[in-house]
Amino acid sequence: MNTAVINIKVNPLIKKKAQSLAEELGLSLSAVINRLLKHFIQTKTIVFTAKEEPTEYLLQALKESKEDIKAGRAISFTKPEKALRFLDKMIDNERKSRHKD
Repeated sequence: MNTAVINIKVNPLIKKKAQSLAEELGLSLSAVINRLLKHFIQTKTIVFTAKEEPTEYLLQALKESKEDIKAGRAISFTKPEKALRFLDKMIDNERKSRHKD
C-alpha cells in the first residue's frame, strides 16, 4: 500500500494519551488517524464532543443568524451556480451605484 507522510503539530500530552488509547485498543495511532480521515471524506463532517465550548463570538453569530432566518433576511441556494450569479449581480449593482455618485 502506498503511503504519504503528514506532519502535524499536536500537544505532546494529547499525542501520548492518544497513542496509549490506540495501543489499548490494539491499533496504531496511524490507523486511528487514517480512519478519522476516511470518515471525514465519506461524511464531509467533523464531529465535536459536547466538551467543546463555543466562544461568545460564535454564540452571538449563531443568534444573529437565527434572527436573520426568522426575519427572512437569509438567502439560500440549491446550486452553487445560482449563488455565484447572485453575487455577480450584487457586485454589478455595487459598481453601478459607485459610478452614479
